Amino acid sequence: MKTLLFILAFLLCENGYAQTTQSSKAFKPVELYQSDNLIVIQISENAFVHTSYLQTNDFGNVPCNGMIVRNSNEAIIFDTPTNDTSANELIKFIKEKLHCKIKAVVPTHFHSDCLGGLAAFHNLNIPSFANFSTIELTKANHVVNPQNGFKDDIRLSLGKTYAMVKYFGQGHTKDNVVGYFPSENILFGGCLIKELKATKGYLGDANVAEWSNTVRKIKIQYPNLKIVIPGHGAIGGSELLDYTIQLF
Repeated sequence: MKTLLFILAFLLCENGYAQTTQSSKAFKPVELYQSDNLIVIQISENAFVHTSYLQTNDFGNVPCNGMIVRNSNEAIIFDTPTNDTSANELIKFIKEKLHCKIKAVVPTHFHSDCLGGLAAFHNLNIPSFANFSTIELTKANHVVNPQNGFKDDIRLSLGKTYAMVKYFGQGHTKDNVVGYFPSENILFGGCLIKELKATKGYLGDANVAEWSNTVRKIKIQYPNLKIVIPGHGAIGGSELLDYTIQLF
C-alpha cells in the first residue's frame, strides 16, 4: 500500500512541478531516500519534501508531507514526521546525506501529522518554534509542546539566507501557519493547502467559514510562487491555492 501511494504521489509530483516551471529552468524531482517509514524527495536545489505515514480510522494509512530547506550546511524542517522512529530516520538522513546541521523544526499546527515526532528533535537539543496558539493547543491535548513561541510571524536564519513562518488566519485549524523559503519562492502550506482534486478531509478542528479568506491572504502575500507543498499529496504551484479557495 505504501509503495503504491508513493508511486502515485511521485508521478503527480513530477507532473505538478512541470506545470509550474514551463517558463523557467525545470528541476526534475528525485527520490533520495525511501524506507517503510519515510520518503525524501528533492524538489529544487535546496528544498525537499519528506513524507511519513499516519494510520487513521477514517482515511486509512495517510501519507503526510513536510519540508526541508537548506543553505550553507544548515537546515530547517517544517513539520516533523508522524512518529519518533520516522523522525530519527529523517534527522540521520539530513546529517549524514545532506551534511547539514538542523537549526530548527517548525510544526505548522497541533495535529500529530505535524508534530508526532517532535520528541526526537528535542532529545537531540534541536530547537522547535511554533505559533503561541499551537503551544496552547498541544498543552490542552497533552502532547509534546514546541519550545519557542511566536505570535504572527518569525524569521529564522538559515546559512546566508532565511525562512519565514507566518500566521494568516484560521482554516484547517485555528493555529495553522505556513512556511516560506524566499530564495527559491517555495511555500509549505501544510494541511491548510489541499492538493488538486483532494476532498475537504478532516474538519474536526476546522474553521470552514474562514478557510478561503485565509488562503486568499496567502495568495496576495506571495503572488509568484514557484512551488506549493500541501500537507498531503502532490506538490504544485499557485493552482493549489486556487483549488483550496474554491473547495471551501
